[in-house]
Amino acid sequence: MNEKEKTKRFNSRWGFILSSVGSAVGMANVWGFPNKMGTNGGGAFFLIYLFFIFIFSYVGLPSEFAIGRRARTGTLGSYENAWKSRSKNLGKAGAVLGWLPLIGSMCIAIGYAVIVAYVGKALLDSLTGSLMTVNTEQWFASFSMEGYSVMPFHIIVVLATLLTLYLGAKSIEKSNKIMMPLFFVIFVILAIRVSMLPNAAEGYRFMFIPRWEVLRDPMVWIWAMGQAFFSLSITGSGMIVYGAYLEEKEDVVSVARHTAIFDTIAALVAALVI
Repeated sequence: MNEKEKTKRFNSRWGFILSSVGSAVGMANVWGFPNKMGTNGGGAFFLIYLFFIFIFSYVGLPSEFAIGRRARTGTLGSYENAWKSRSKNLGKAGAVLGWLPLIGSMCIAIGYAVIVAYVGKALLDSLTGSLMTVNTEQWFASFSMEGYSVMPFHIIVVLATLLTLYLGAKSIEKSNKIMMPLFFVIFVILAIRVSMLPNAAEGYRFMFIPRWEVLRDPMVWIWAMGQAFFSLSITGSGMIVYGAYLEEKEDVVSVARHTAIFDTIAALVAALVI
């Protein structure tokens, strides 16, 4: 293995898993899951969700990891390689098709960059104490409706992302080894704090007590399936790229299963907070 190939690997199995969890955990877990679970049957929705998570962690997610590892390249090259395996004439068609998930992922990344910029603004104001003395709705409106107010934070987010990407897989691994444990610690602390609020028990009952009648509603099953797709980041792009950095000796089903487990734990902890 030459030096270039060595840089295209994660240093450890858990580094890859934490990085995959970092890719998967996001708006689908923190915003989407608590809302959908609470309004679509509580515990009953959660069981349906677990059903699809189980399926996708053994089929969809390992497939994306395997496709990326086989091609050892990005989204477009992986699609071209996969289609070329059926027929050499289909390679170009596969590369063209690969633009669809790639563009979708880019659009999601643009949205995330804006949201993380808001989080950066909130973090700064929390550290200075200014956020503690104002109405949060008024605080958000005061800068979100003002032109270019979060532009400095947005630029910082974009530059930090570009730097991480430039440094490669090892940089992503090191970042996630810090940020993912920190994420869980922060949310556990928040969950404990929320449990001390008035009427917290009523919120837990609303969130977790199964309403079995929703099992007859096909839309609830569709919502749960879509949530599982989005939560595991099965987009036909991101996890394929991560798979390109996975060691040949690793079992794609095993790492996918661990990714799904930690992703589900993150969703549950978020439900206790949100």
